[in-house]
Amino acid sequence: MTGQNDKPAPPLTTPEKPRDLVGIGIGPFNLSLAALAQPLAGIDAAFYEQRPGFHWHPGLLIDGASLQVPFLADLVTLADPANPWSFLSYLKSRERLFPFYFAERFHIQRAEYDAYCRWVSEHLPALHFGHQVDAVRWNPERDLFEVDFTQLDAEGEAEALGRTYTKNIVVGVGTAPYIPEPLKPLADAPAVPVIHSADYLLHRDRLLSADHITVIGSGQSGAEVFLDLLKHRPAGAEKIHWLARTEAFAPMEYSKLGLEHFTPDYTRYFHSLPENVRDGLVPHQWQLHKGIDADTIAAIHDELYQRTLHGGWPDAVLTPGVSVRTAGRVATTRVELHLEHLQQGTRSRLTTDAVVLATGYRERPLDQLLAGLDPYMRRDSSERPRIDEQYRLVLDPSVTGGGGSVYVQNAERHTHGVGAPDLGLAAWRSATILNSLTGTSPYPLPERTAFTSFGLQEPQARAATGLIGEQRGNLVRLKN
Repeated sequence: MTGQNDKPAPPLTTPEKPRDLVGIGIGPFNLSLAALAQPLAGIDAAFYEQRPGFHWHPGLLIDGASLQVPFLADLVTLADPANPWSFLSYLKSRERLFPFYFAERFHIQRAEYDAYCRWVSEHLPALHFGHQVDAVRWNPERDLFEVDFTQLDAEGEAEALGRTYTKNIVVGVGTAPYIPEPLKPLADAPAVPVIHSADYLLHRDRLLSADHITVIGSGQSGAEVFLDLLKHRPAGAEKIHWLARTEAFAPMEYSKLGLEHFTPDYTRYFHSLPENVRDGLVPHQWQLHKGIDADTIAAIHDELYQRTLHGGWPDAVLTPGVSVRTAGRVATTRVELHLEHLQQGTRSRLTTDAVVLATGYRERPLDQLLAGLDPYMRRDSSERPRIDEQYRLVLDPSVTGGGGSVYVQNAERHTHGVGAPDLGLAAWRSATILNSLTGTSPYPLPERTAFTSFGLQEPQARAATGLIGEQRGNLVRLKN
């Protein structure tokens, strides 16, 4: 099978015949946009990704690990259930519809989601892997964006340079693994395995051979890594520490009304709030998206309990409420972590042979990629890009007046809330972008999606006016 970057290079465009849309990055969100754009006649789009093919968190595709959203949160279904790139269409193409039907699974495994996305990526001609975007500029004389890219060979080396012209851009470069400052020097030292959970499976055998392992982080990734290591360590000699800053190894908020924080209704409500209120809300909503799936917590407890059946306790320590102040190497093969218990106010040291950092991800900064647009960008009081309700960067009127828009995907938590990285909102956000881009409604969107009214505006008033904020001129729902 040929690699995805073996597709023909995208034809170069000219200022006289620009593209309608250029996508930068091909993760699930831009893949969703490409899948929904593909059936729309008249949209000339190209999506660029420097990796040789699509892979979704390959280091965390642990056997049995499931998505935390239902299979309906695929790339297209919640905007267009009849779309040919749905998860059910994928199952049909693999002759697996009946097995899935009898399996009665609402939540699919991560590995299956990755396989589904790769299937879609292999069938969309607008996707161009092995292409690294180098610079983005606005050409005021032509009212167009210029996008410079480098075509890479199979080894990731530069092969050819290119430029394309486009009326609109969508940036979906995703997030990057976050390593806390005290542990950065250790992560760069090869002698001791100090790795981010994003690379867990790549280092799993080396980790399992270590005498003592420490997992840091209280979210789903930390729980899955701890459980996988626990299952593969001998009873009575597990030698695993699991540390977390949070006050407890807490379950993710998964009540039906709690999940309404991941609806378009809440997204619009959040966007309408003042900047300082939004900034104050996000840290307190961690359990909506950083907690642990209840089934995973149960599986961990079951595994620990099983190891007590013949007497004794497993050699596993689970301690929440702990921060890592500093860290250093002991000789050349061990790590010493300097810990502080936040509630007790006590400090101690932990010596370990390997560390897994399940410390989450951070949005990749757009400043370097979009440096050429900096003079046109409008920023908030914290110097973050301002983003309107339709996921467009707020740019100078000299750009927007010429018809140019830059959309962002999963870079707008500060303006749109905790749903920004959620797969369940992928199709809706993609449809919103395409409706905005076309100036029509190829994907009609519902006016109401939650039973909860997050503000004081009555539901009747909301139905009458359309969407919160519409009266202020911030249109999200494009009218026919």
